[in-house]
Parts: sequence; structure tokens; C-alpha cells
Amino acid sequence: MTSGSGWRAAVVPARDDGSSPLPRGTARVVGGVLHLAFAAVVAVALVEALDGDRPLLVAALAVWALSYLLAGAWAAVDAGGLRAAGFLAVHVAVVAVLAWQQPSLLFVMWVAYPLVWFVTGTLPAGVLWTLVLAAAATAGPLVAWTRGDEPLWGPGETLLGAALSLLMGLWVHRLLTLSVQRDQLIAELQATRDELAVAHHERGVAAERERWAREVHDTLAQGYTSIVVLAQTVAAQLPADPLAAAERVALIEEVARENLGEARAMVAAFAPVALDSSTLVEALQRLAERFGRETGLATRLDTSALGDGGGLSRAEEIVLLRGAQEALANVRRHASATAVVLRVSRVGTGASAQVSVHVEDDGVGFDAAAAPGVGLAGLRDRAAQVGGAVDVVSAPGEGTRVTVRVPVR
Repeated sequence: MTSGSGWRAAVVPARDDGSSPLPRGTARVVGGVLHLAFAAVVAVALVEALDGDRPLLVAALAVWALSYLLAGAWAAVDAGGLRAAGFLAVHVAVVAVLAWQQPSLLFVMWVAYPLVWFVTGTLPAGVLWTLVLAAAATAGPLVAWTRGDEPLWGPGETLLGAALSLLMGLWVHRLLTLSVQRDQLIAELQATRDELAVAHHERGVAAERERWAREVHDTLAQGYTSIVVLAQTVAAQLPADPLAAAERVALIEEVARENLGEARAMVAAFAPVALDSSTLVEALQRLAERFGRETGLATRLDTSALGDGGGLSRAEEIVLLRGAQEALANVRRHASATAVVLRVSRVGTGASAQVSVHVEDDGVGFDAAAAPGVGLAGLRDRAAQVGGAVDVVSAPGEGTRVTVRVPVR
């Protein structure tokens, strides 16, 4: 900013941009009190001027009141602009006339100085106009003192008032600047909180979608796969072996009913139907039996290493059951196995205790590092949510073993 533009900004104060000593909201509240104070001061001064038969003083006070009504009152509420500059010019001129004609009227300064800070609205303009007003108020008493009409302490009082006005203006400006900065910080924090709330909501929506995707993959999709395979088997067996086909049809109905139960449980956010009023071992036993009936593979459940099997929460039981379902679904689709073994075991004691479900087949195997699989990735995410883990051991021609482990609480 050049020196010329700086002086112009002080003489013609800029409109309030939020950095002024008196923010817009505060000025509106305090403005009413200021209006009443100004009216009272002018009324008292006018009575004294009329009593002393001083027409020039009466005219000056009338001009002052009119300028305040037309410009000053508005500028005090909405600081800055040409209106403020015009009122300040009249303001200084009237005080100069009062100080020259009758210094005893300078009691008006206790409202004249605050008016400067209300009207200017910026620190440079407030300081400049306060100094100009102090000069105008001091010149008159000095002239009167040289004539012997005014005691020496009169100009000193005026200058002391100017100093106090400057100190008060600077102090208030500093306080309100800090208040504006605080308001800005609060607004930024509020905006940041709103952004975080939106991000958390979006993350929650994405997590819920992933959860539903895992549930559908681990339950309904596998059930429908079983129904499709069984229906194809029925179509092949129907002409040659109607009794075997009828058994498959009954199995299709069983799988469809269980799928329907799973769908209702998902909608109601309940536990899997297989665990409804059942233990984990019972649910795994039914799963193994049905898998053997559907595929014709030799399937058995081994719980000899489980022990008491206690200490699992429902969430951990769900992870183990879903792991067994996913592993068996992969055996059905990819393994070309002849036998499958499900083993449930408990290892460790105390805080390091774990319960594991192993699903092992004698199929063709695969390269576990090269084919992670969507289902296994979802299973790992599910296990991680309860502090568990999933291991896959396989190699081409050597079968596959999937292990799902969860901690015992």
C-alpha cells in the first residue's frame, strides 16, 4: 500500500470487513446506548448554550445533531465509507467551535471520543481522527488560557482525555481482533468437523456395503450355487434314476428354505440361521452332512482337539462358520476332490488361546499366492474384525487346507 492510499484509507475509513475494532453485531447492540448518550449530551449542552445566549453555539449544536441524525447514527452501526468521513468532519468542526467559544462545554468529549471509534471502524482511521479531534478540542482552551479565560489545566484535561481514548481504542481493538480470530477458528473447526462427519458417514456406508457383500457371498450366493448344481444333477438323473432325482429335489427344497432363512436373518441383522439355538459344533456338523449329500464327497467333522470349546462370542462363532462355508464352497467349485475333512481345535491357554476351523481336501490344489480369491479376501477381513486370521496352504496336485483362527476371550 502506498502512503497516499494509506492516508486516504484513514481519512475515508473502509467499510467493516470483520477486522474493525467494533464488529457489526456489537455495534448494533451498543449503538442504541450510544444514541441515547449523544442525545443527552447535546441536550445538556444546548440548554447551557441557550442560557448563555450564544447563537453560534446553538447553531453548531444543531448542525451536530442534524449530521448525527443523517450520517453519524448510520455510520456508528455500519462503520466506514464517505458517510462516516462526512460526519467526522462535521464532528471535529463542531467540537472546535465549542472549544473556542465556550470550553466549559467540552464535557461533550466523553461521548465525542467514543463516537470516533464507532464511526471509523478501523484502527488507522480511529487513531487519526482521535488525534484530529484532540487537536481541535485543545486549540480552543489554549486560546482561552492565553486570554486568561480558561485555567491551565483545561487543555491538559483535553489531552488526557485524548490519550485515554487512544489507549481504550487500541485495547478494545486488540480484544475484538482476538475475538474475530477466535470466531474464524471456531468456524474453521466447525467446517472441519462437518467434513469429518461426512467422511465418517461415507466410510460407514462403504463398510456397510462391504459387510452386506460378504454376507451375500457367504450365504445366499453359496446357497444358490448349491441349488443350481443340484438342479443340474436332477436333470441328469431324472430319466435313469427317478428315486435319486427325487432325493435331490428334496435337498433343493432344503437348501432353498435355509437360504430363505438366511435372507430373513440378514434383513433382521440376526446371527446365521445355522447358529440359531445351536452350538458351533452342531452347525458345523449339519454343514458337513449337507455338503456330503449335495456333492457325494466323503465329508466328516473332527472335534477331538476342541476340548470344552467354550469362551467364544457369537461374532467369533460366525467367523468360524462362515470360514467353513467359504472353504467348502471353494472345494465344490475348484478342488475336484474325493474327500474333505473339517477339524475344530483349540490351542493355547489363557490370553493366547485360539479356536481354529480347518477345512482340508485331497483335490488338485492351486497356487495360493497367485489366486487369493474374492471370497478368501472377504473372509480375512471378517476374521480381522474379531482379531483372528486366515491361512491357506495349497500347491498344485497336493490338495488345499484353509484355516480360520479366532482368539478365545
